Amino acid sequence: MMAIPVQAVGRSVIGLVVAGIVTALGLAFAYFAGINGKTAFGYPIFFVCAAVAFGVNWLAFIPAAIAQQEKYYDLVGSLTYLSIIAAACYLASPLDLRAMIVAAMVATWATRLGGFLFMRVGKTGGDSRFDKIKTNPTRFFTAWTLQALWATVSASAAIVIISSSERVEPEFFFWLGAAVWLAGFAIEVIADWQKSAFKDDPANKGKYITTGIWGWSQHPNYFGEITLWFGLLIMAWPLLSGTGFLVIASPVLIYLLLTKVSGVNLQDKQGDARWGDDAGYQAYRRNTSVLVPLPPKKG
Repeated sequence: MMAIPVQAVGRSVIGLVVAGIVTALGLAFAYFAGINGKTAFGYPIFFVCAAVAFGVNWLAFIPAAIAQQEKYYDLVGSLTYLSIIAAACYLASPLDLRAMIVAAMVATWATRLGGFLFMRVGKTGGDSRFDKIKTNPTRFFTAWTLQALWATVSASAAIVIISSSERVEPEFFFWLGAAVWLAGFAIEVIADWQKSAFKDDPANKGKYITTGIWGWSQHPNYFGEITLWFGLLIMAWPLLSGTGFLVIASPVLIYLLLTKVSGVNLQDKQGDARWGDDAGYQAYRRNTSVLVPLPPKKG
């Protein structure tokens, strides 16, 4: 019988411990953020939705791990949002106008982005983020568990709105938040469309985009993503009290992850590796706003 290396066992145990901690944090966050809202099965509806998020990702992990394939990761991410929003709507019904509009917003965003990312992976043949972890079951499992946590926290303001035991007629925060969300969603959609069209043109093979909204921001899609979730937080503000204010973590977490962890930093490293010696690229990086769309600097 082949002996299993001690180091491999140790890494597997660590991976499972990390996944367990992530799960505990996600469920605890959902419990306390939703404790002032409606309940189902004796728990806050938000807690039940978080459990759904983890369940969806763990089920999807099984065939993905067997095939060592990440192709459906982002698609399952969108399905996670749709599942928890659907669960919240069902368990908290009847819904008021604010809740119905917020549910539609998240469903629209998840459907659009999930389809876009799935098609992008289909074009590129894979996702380089998973090259080193998809062959390691415990690390791969942790990635799926983290996706459930991401969905739980990022959608927290929306779920609190839907599951709130208090109903507030549309007022200043509702309209302001809706306007901010719409602006962020539009920027994200336009940025993705412009970059896809740029890459689909054979004449642009091996080039970097500096046109359209990308001439005003190096990462406009990330700015749009952060902005739309901030809009949902504004819409939720009149309904927050006590530990419900934990949902402030939604746009904050998204901002930190997209600017400090796996978004801007990763894209900039890849860009520097490909075009770091290109004077035009260096000028673009120097004169163009990193995140917030702003007129480019002169020179």
